Amino acid sequence: MKQILKLSFVLAAAALMMGCNCFKQMSKNQDAVKITTTPEVLVLNNGQIEADIHVAFPAEYFNAKAVLKVTPVLVYADGEVAGTTKFFQGEKVQDNYTAVSELGGNFTQHVVFNYVEGMERCELQLRAEIKCPKGACKEFTIVNLNNGALPTKAEQQILEEGGKAARALRQQFGLTVAYGLNTLQKDIKYGDIMEVMANNYKKVTTTVTKTDMLYAINSSKITKENRRNANLDIFRTDVDNKLENNRATQNISVKGYASPDGPEKYNDKLSKARSESSKEIVEVLLENTGLEVDAAAYGEDWDGFKELVEQSNIKDKNLILQVLSLYNSPAERENEIKNLSSVFSELKSEILPELRRAQIINSTDIQGNTDAEIMQLFAAGKTLTVEEYLYAAESLTEDPEMQVKILTAAAKSYDDARVYNNLGVALTKMDADELALKAFEKAAKFDASSALNKNLLLANLANGKTAEAKKYVAAVDAEAKAAVAAAEGNYTAAAKQLEGYNAAIAAVMNNDLTAAQKAIAQDKSADADYLRAVIAAKQGQLVEAKAQLNSAIKKNPELEAKAKNDILLEKVIK
Repeated sequence: MKQILKLSFVLAAAALMMGCNCFKQMSKNQDAVKITTTPEVLVLNNGQIEADIHVAFPAEYFNAKAVLKVTPVLVYADGEVAGTTKFFQGEKVQDNYTAVSELGGNFTQHVVFNYVEGMERCELQLRAEIKCPKGACKEFTIVNLNNGALPTKAEQQILEEGGKAARALRQQFGLTVAYGLNTLQKDIKYGDIMEVMANNYKKVTTTVTKTDMLYAINSSKITKENRRNANLDIFRTDVDNKLENNRATQNISVKGYASPDGPEKYNDKLSKARSESSKEIVEVLLENTGLEVDAAAYGEDWDGFKELVEQSNIKDKNLILQVLSLYNSPAERENEIKNLSSVFSELKSEILPELRRAQIINSTDIQGNTDAEIMQLFAAGKTLTVEEYLYAAESLTEDPEMQVKILTAAAKSYDDARVYNNLGVALTKMDADELALKAFEKAAKFDASSALNKNLLLANLANGKTAEAKKYVAAVDAEAKAAVAAAEGNYTAAAKQLEGYNAAIAAVMNNDLTAAQKAIAQDKSADADYLRAVIAAKQGQLVEAKAQLNSAIKKNPELEAKAKNDILLEKVIK
């Protein structure tokens, strides 16, 4: 918005009214003093509102003895904030202000204001005070930049008394050089970029109980001693206990093996005989349980041999394993086993006997709580497992408010980084940014994963703490780095890596409306409709903008209040 400040007219009028003689000659070229503001519509960037105010004074304009005090002020519904005052002085003034020569000059003032809620409908004003050595303006005197009037006695009294009336009068005296605030950056959905930590909830968990029935070398007969050593009574007790659980499904099997120190074909037959003899014992053991017993033969137990050697205290166990790894054929391995057994007595006494076995296994599938049961237990105030809490928040609801309730309950019982991390994500989606950051910081006490570093970066961005966010930038992915670029106003770089709605925000801010439309083409949410209304308004398609805005409000009525304060939709809602 280009403003032409007829400052010379104002000052000349003031001089005539109050005898401020040093301003009389400044009435020349009164239309030539110009003010422009960049950007024309203010923009929220990184929690701040910044603008450059450019003032051009013409030649032979500024009185050599005059001093002009100009203060930028951001005015909004709940108050106003004054920026840094700038002073201009004529060439004969003995102060250290910015001098304006008889040749005139161009001057730029950069203004910065910290954003607070309610600034969406704001005005950037300039307020001026004048001073000269002669006449009534020996001290700085406020001037109305809209009509050139100095305050009357009644107005001067109001200004001296202060309060709301004085603030309102100063606003009347101010010249508006920019109007409205583009707050699209605030709409970036950091929660959409955040990572939820996975839960380990399983609808079915499998527990395995097993015992070994050992045999003598080259034998498949079970002795009383071997049967006693197999602890079959304990195995049967475990089966009985699980029979009482109506969520448990037991699968009983017997696996027959032979030690790898004999002929392969012989060992295959031997392992089968061992599986069958043990199956008979187990079927008698589990009589009247209704459980079936499966049996299978696995021949030479090379995997068991390797495992036992690795767990043993044999001095050169790595050498044994290395030698065996060089041979693929059973015959060659058998020969090497015999050679090694002659050197390492432990193989004969400790390893090979443990492989002459039938392994008796109870693999039990236990059905966990159903989805409905989990939510019913939560609603009743019952304590869930940490995995159930995490699963419920991630998979059983899409409502961030419900996710917060579930994870808050989880945090009362479990100090788990995943709980606090996922709570932070849900809070971010509810726009509870300060609480979200605290949740992520709590999670960081238990975890230092890349996902958490990314979320800490994004949470700090959401809270306007860009400098703090950048401490994590080295450890995050390209999308999180793009969010930093967006927070810093570099929307060209941001648009290259952001996706969906966030990419559309960056594209709109970069004035690439075609790319913005493409990014949310498949998004049917209320927020996407609202953004489509903004895009249409910027394209001058007010009918389409109105239709998209109505659709957005129908899906989310809270957007109506937002639209009324949105400078980008000002022409749409009139």
